[in-house]
Amino acid sequence: MIKIETEFDGLIGILPQVWKDNRGYFFEAYQKDKFKELGIDTDFIQDNQSFSKKDVVRGLHLQTDPHAQAKLVRVIKGKVLDIVVDLRKGSKTFGKHYKCILSDEKRNLLFVPRGFAHGFTALEDTIFEYKCDNIYHKESEKGIIWNDPTLNIDWEVTSPIISDKDLSLQTFEEFIKEY
Repeated sequence: MIKIETEFDGLIGILPQVWKDNRGYFFEAYQKDKFKELGIDTDFIQDNQSFSKKDVVRGLHLQTDPHAQAKLVRVIKGKVLDIVVDLRKGSKTFGKHYKCILSDEKRNLLFVPRGFAHGFTALEDTIFEYKCDNIYHKESEKGIIWNDPTLNIDWEVTSPIISDKDLSLQTFEEFIKEY
């Protein structure tokens, strides 16, 4: 596995080794000891999977303490523009966002530490998977609206499909005043 550093403390891209032959391919999407060697010593306890049609925007989502979640995200089928926002007060990258393409072709993963909001745009029909180190806790679920003017994120979609729930999320300014 290849570790891909980012400017965000703890946010790590991962490119697994893939073995291909005339039958297809094989790779380890997760192996605890190898991830520990990369600096990811997280006890994942829940796996989630979603399907999103092309142009769906999901996010920006997070859970607040004490139910915050670290996530290991990847695409099983398709391609997304994955986006995270650092909400860790005191972090040198607080309020900044990071974007990358996750795809079934690249088979890459992104480790998102606790304290980040997460979202993505489905650039094609996509099956998305993520491991979490804490269970879902509805009362701790928060979010920031996808088109927040302060964050000014280019989601690279002209006609986004967004849930009513995601359309009613807070702005970044409202979120940081509350937390």
